[in-house]
Amino acid sequence: MAVLRAGGGVRRYYNINGWLFVAPALGLIGVFMVYPIFWSLWMSFQTGKGLTTKFGGFANIIRLWNDPVFIKALSNTTIFFVIQVPIMLTLALIVAAALNNPNLKGRSFFRTAIFLPCVTSLVAYSVLFKSMFSADGVVNGALEALHIISSPIPWLTDPFWAKTLIIIAITWRWTGYNMIFYLSAMQNIDKSIYEAARIDGISARGRFLYITIPMLKPVILFTMVTSTIGTLQLFDEVYNFTEGKGGPSNETLTLSLYIYNLTFKFMPSFGYAATVSYVIVVMVALLAFLQFHATRERD
Repeated sequence: MAVLRAGGGVRRYYNINGWLFVAPALGLIGVFMVYPIFWSLWMSFQTGKGLTTKFGGFANIIRLWNDPVFIKALSNTTIFFVIQVPIMLTLALIVAAALNNPNLKGRSFFRTAIFLPCVTSLVAYSVLFKSMFSADGVVNGALEALHIISSPIPWLTDPFWAKTLIIIAITWRWTGYNMIFYLSAMQNIDKSIYEAARIDGISARGRFLYITIPMLKPVILFTMVTSTIGTLQLFDEVYNFTEGKGGPSNETLTLSLYIYNLTFKFMPSFGYAATVSYVIVVMVALLAFLQFHATRERD
């Protein structure tokens, strides 16, 4: 059904049938996305345990800064973000540049092999990593055989090495995912630009730094934002590697795992868990804004 309106010589058509088609989707979005967002915001001002809650104002926000477990989780999440994201995106960019070389043999095989980790079962690869990096695992065995270490590295029990293992696991899993974006963008760059630079005597390194990277700026921004969101929401690897404990001694505990523990493992504190979740929201929004600002075009 179309409704015709005329005003100021401009005729506008309002298709009611179109709204009827999208109404179910809009309703589902409202029920399962919009409503939970506002409800969680309201819950963040509630205090109490379980279903017995009351309005507490800013009590949960004050509690944050007096909660040593929250401070530890925030510190760990920040460390993972600051260290892992730059390493992963740099590796993805380098690998994409290497696989974009038309003279490289077996490019299809390498592309598939590097991309496969991101579609690997999380539980399967977590069990495999725990076995490989155990005290008597294949990684320590290989390092000892090569005389790189004299005694096994406590990957799962030492705070420093436990964080390192988490960073290695995340990098292994998601580097190929970001590499696909960079590789696709590189293949859309006009080859004549590289030919002109080569004729002008610009080295391969110069072409990469001054042509490839600037041309990839929108894609790099996209991967920076998505990787930031994923790392600040880090949960799966830590939960599987530490059996939900964030050990040793909360040294790998992340904000998402702490929210899970507050909601399902400890005495349920839904209001405080919602407050911690909005810390992630604020961090994601702030970091995304800074990344957009840092990469915007300058006049």
